[in-house]
Amino acid sequence: MSNTSLSPLPSADRPDVTARLRDALLGASFTADGLLELLGAPAYAALSRSETVPALRATRGDTPLELLVRLFLLQQPVPRARVADVLPVDACLESGWLVRAGDDEVAATVDVRPYGGPGGEDWFIVSDLGCAVGGAGGIGNRAEGVVLGVGGASMTLAGLTVRTPVSAALDLGTGSGIQALHAARHATRVTATDLNPRALHITALTLALSGAPAAELREGSLYEPIEDDETYDLIVSNPPFVISPGARLTYRDGGMGGDDLCRSLVQQTGERLNEGGFAHFLANWQHVEGEDWTDRLRSWVPRGCDAWIVQREVQDVTQYAELWLRDAGDHRADAAEYQARYDAWLDEFETRKVKAVGFGWITLRRTGSAEPSITTEEWPHPIEQPLGETVRAHFDRVDYLRAHDDAALLEAHFTLAGEVVQEQVGLPGAEDPEHVVLRQNRGMRRATRVDTVGAGFAGVCDGTMSAGRILDAIAQLVGEDPVALRDRTPAQIRLLVEQGFLEPA
Repeated sequence: MSNTSLSPLPSADRPDVTARLRDALLGASFTADGLLELLGAPAYAALSRSETVPALRATRGDTPLELLVRLFLLQQPVPRARVADVLPVDACLESGWLVRAGDDEVAATVDVRPYGGPGGEDWFIVSDLGCAVGGAGGIGNRAEGVVLGVGGASMTLAGLTVRTPVSAALDLGTGSGIQALHAARHATRVTATDLNPRALHITALTLALSGAPAAELREGSLYEPIEDDETYDLIVSNPPFVISPGARLTYRDGGMGGDDLCRSLVQQTGERLNEGGFAHFLANWQHVEGEDWTDRLRSWVPRGCDAWIVQREVQDVTQYAELWLRDAGDHRADAAEYQARYDAWLDEFETRKVKAVGFGWITLRRTGSAEPSITTEEWPHPIEQPLGETVRAHFDRVDYLRAHDDAALLEAHFTLAGEVVQEQVGLPGAEDPEHVVLRQNRGMRRATRVDTVGAGFAGVCDGTMSAGRILDAIAQLVGEDPVALRDRTPAQIRLLVEQGFLEPA
């Protein structure tokens, strides 16, 4: 399908109408909190799964909020006379936010989803019809240039981004503009790019309707719209990372072979970052026969950058193909067409010797260090969002460990991080545990196995004694040579600091 199947968009050049519409939405409590109160938690959660029936049942009344939910979230026509009491209908019709539906009803031309900002802001994410409450396939809209609304991936990226005041931020592949909207809170200047001009138009609508400063909007792929001498303090991207045969759907298919789009994006970022600047990406990567996925990802990291790469999920090629075939609605198509598309995906993977696909996030930080740090790990377990402060702290610890050799670690003072608990694992009734686990209840919520010395060391770290003095006391307690203990323990201390269990005092 082509862009001609998509609805005309509202004007982005009528700030007066947009401001009146925003005031009307807020006046009717068409906000994230208002939705939750009206719909209840089950119906509200169902929207994120592209299920609208519970919300339709909860909006059978005639209150202003119920009318707006049916109009802007559930794609239902509403009586013009009734909504005229809530919205500036004539102005919305003239500027393209609404269209006439029959003799006495109006319908929305775009979806508008209330979204709560991190500082309690009432924001609104604009997207194409059928995309505010789930993926395009969930509603059946498979138009090539469709612009999606808020999804799990975009919220994940927003949550893990480091939020410190910066001069310039860049949102590559902005889509509906959610990352640019977040960046506008702490960046003096925001630039947003997208290959799809429709996405840039919708981003302008999202920012205006949310009452946020306008961004500089540029059309083009990856870094093509960026001048050679332009650099940024923050770069974020939820790119079209799906590894697929062809580039049928602009919002998800990158159009390059395999995972080349994600690789190119990461590799080209180093020269675009200012010293100390962060870049955050969501990505897919191939697991190729005979190759370690961590080696593949490490080769992507540009020179002069520290990196933290976390693999959150791995799917075999059949699971992966089925996921994105469903996303596009292909499972509803003719059986022979569905089988042909499925075969094309598997042919592509077989040609490239791909056995699985990983999903996760990549964070880069521009560093002046002669020996950049690259951390790759697999962590499929629950985490605490927002994670931005945890990400920033990770790189602070990288700097600390890089500056302290083992002798310096023994002279340093540490404190146990907040909300760390100890678990002892062993057979019931056994006198001693088989092993001890330290577990975080914040941030990454890591768990790491330690020996009894490591557990005892962590337990007494309150910043008052140096690491070496603590180890000397432990050696005396357990009858071990203190010199030997000092020699073998720094590696364990280094790991506990690296993973955030211990913090420099």
